[in-house]
Amino acid sequence: MWEALQFEFMRNALIGGILVSVICGVLGTLVVVNRIVFISGGIAHAAYGGIGLGLYLGISPPLGAVLFSVVISIVMGIASLKSKERADTIIGVMWAVGMALGIIFVELTPGYNVDLMSYLFGSILSVPRADIWYTLCLVVVVLAGVFFLYKELVALSYDEEFSFVVGIPVKALYFGLLVLISLSVIVIIRMVGLILVIALLTIPPYIAERYTASLGKMMVLSSLLGVLFTSAGLYLSYHFNLASGATIIMVAGTAFFLSMALDAAAGRSNSAEQE
Repeated sequence: MWEALQFEFMRNALIGGILVSVICGVLGTLVVVNRIVFISGGIAHAAYGGIGLGLYLGISPPLGAVLFSVVISIVMGIASLKSKERADTIIGVMWAVGMALGIIFVELTPGYNVDLMSYLFGSILSVPRADIWYTLCLVVVVLAGVFFLYKELVALSYDEEFSFVVGIPVKALYFGLLVLISLSVIVIIRMVGLILVIALLTIPPYIAERYTASLGKMMVLSSLLGVLFTSAGLYLSYHFNLASGATIIMVAGTAFFLSMALDAAAGRSNSAEQE
């Protein structure tokens, strides 16, 4: 790995990957605990509509994605609260329509040919220094928000009824979380792509949840796992000349299945001892 770090693009990729892992570790913990993985995935996919709309209107694609994603996140949040039984269907439809709109707007944009695959898979090896600073600012915002609202977030995540009783503005906090996720996804997607964002938002927190007993510890372990997966994936991609984003996902996926296998083996061992 030290050999690879002699190149500036690898140093930028590692720094960017660490920052993204921290954001996804913290927010991903809240996503997994609150069971809103499908909503976060829907927000990420629907962002394509904003990218295409921005190109069509001649404004910055990231700005279009931010505006579109914030609106979509609020609509998805309302759907999940108003119709819990049908929320997955509504979110799935918005997920598909958002992506379709993005593709159509790109095709309607005269004289502009954008590679949407670059937004899908990203290019962590070509992260510019400016994006690293933007991501660092986002890390500060996310950590500050969680620090000052930690007790409220714990109550929201584990006991929603208690939150209502003690006067916590549950709906405002819920929608604020969705908006923060949408803003984070837009910043991160430029660096690592859509697929890696979803992987880092879900896999490390899911593993961390099995080995921790508090929300704070889960956030820390999830962030550390994200850093580990990103660093290992970058090393393997450099050493074997593989696609960096896909390699990071495969490392995380391998760890995910290993953790499930270990848990299954431990469960069988405990059952055998009881018998």
